[in-house]
Amino acid sequence: MIGMAIRSLLSAGCIVSTFVAPPARAQDNSRLTVHGQLRARVEALDGQFRPGAAGSDAVLLLQTDIAAEYRGAGWRIGGELVDARGYFERRNSSISTNEVNAIEPVQAYIGADLAKGLSATAGRFTLALGNGRLVARNNFRNTTNAFTGARLDWKRDDATATVFWTMPQRRLPDNAADIRDNAVRFDKEGSAEQFFGGYVSLKSGQHDTLDLYALRLIERDAADFATRDRHLLTSGVRFERAPSPARADAEIEAAWQTGSTHRTSAPTDTDRVGVTAWFAHAEAGWTFAAPWRPRIALLFDYASGDSGKGRYGRFDSLFGARVREFGPTSFYGPVGRSNLISPAIRIEAVPEKAWDVVATVRLLRLDSATDSFANSGVRDRNGDAGRNAGAQLDGRVRYWLVPKRARLALGAAWLSKGRFLTSAANAPATGDTHYGYAEVTFSF
Repeated sequence: MIGMAIRSLLSAGCIVSTFVAPPARAQDNSRLTVHGQLRARVEALDGQFRPGAAGSDAVLLLQTDIAAEYRGAGWRIGGELVDARGYFERRNSSISTNEVNAIEPVQAYIGADLAKGLSATAGRFTLALGNGRLVARNNFRNTTNAFTGARLDWKRDDATATVFWTMPQRRLPDNAADIRDNAVRFDKEGSAEQFFGGYVSLKSGQHDTLDLYALRLIERDAADFATRDRHLLTSGVRFERAPSPARADAEIEAAWQTGSTHRTSAPTDTDRVGVTAWFAHAEAGWTFAAPWRPRIALLFDYASGDSGKGRYGRFDSLFGARVREFGPTSFYGPVGRSNLISPAIRIEAVPEKAWDVVATVRLLRLDSATDSFANSGVRDRNGDAGRNAGAQLDGRVRYWLVPKRARLALGAAWLSKGRFLTSAANAPATGDTHYGYAEVTFSF
């Protein structure tokens, strides 16, 4: 089945590339900069892991992204338009606002230089902090997180700092019928959901970085959407020794989450419970001094789950991205930073300047047997299905068809389901999950 899916993806990717013409060269001078990309990706999946979704599915995802910025003497104004659409998916597809957000101005901002190394930005903007585990601009996902508010950024050679207050943009439309139709509705933001905090990054030498951060999320129900009324404070630290040839590298990140929440977003759920949750990531690698720059790394990820009793224990990954550690998201993406215990091994290489490859094998277990596993939606409230979620193998290869202008990417993943994902109360009886994609991106 997976072989047929990959062959279909390759054929579809070639067809798509003949219909998407390379864009014209960007305008780039001292005042005006225009850049963007056109991307087409075909995805296919069978052996669905999500309850209630199509057992097998396929989709064509198209993304057009155009950004422009005009700079004056100590000031700037910019904007970005993203058109993200999906086609040919099944009626009971898992497709969502992660894939579809048609004709959306995700950025529209003004900025000013206040002093040497200090700048301010206000309006709509994207936000990426550290390694993106808690706040990221999504790259693989067809849509991205974006925010409306203000930020201050301070930079010097050995340190950077960001302080921000925002209202997260809620992607619309968010109902299944409009998503299938790629309906155009502009995203909304409001004071019912606020996200703010600070992030400091300190550098030591060429390779070592220490990050410290505190992030605050406050939300309440609004007339047109229900929430869990999360009031979360997430504090964390991250150390990284960057990879380089013939030497060891490492990364450690840990975050502690406190506050209060409701366990569900149902209007009848009025019980506020305290939150105690945490996550940790550890990675150790070695890059060989060889032409291919091969690197091998051992990884370990832990994210707490909720027992359903006492304080709420499920870690909330806020606005983070998952693809770097956990493989493809979009139609796939069962693994995330919630209720997870997962060791892994990764191998990556750059055979030549135009190529790069990566493959990861990961074991999957639950921290709490009564909570849903990671991002799967599968749950056994009695804990009878155990904690073994199985294993995942994923890989990707990318090739620059035209350097810095056109790139082809092929990827696949196999989720070998463990006892939990086959015998939990709402686990779909679909067998192992197989996923693949073919993607072509034109940049300008």
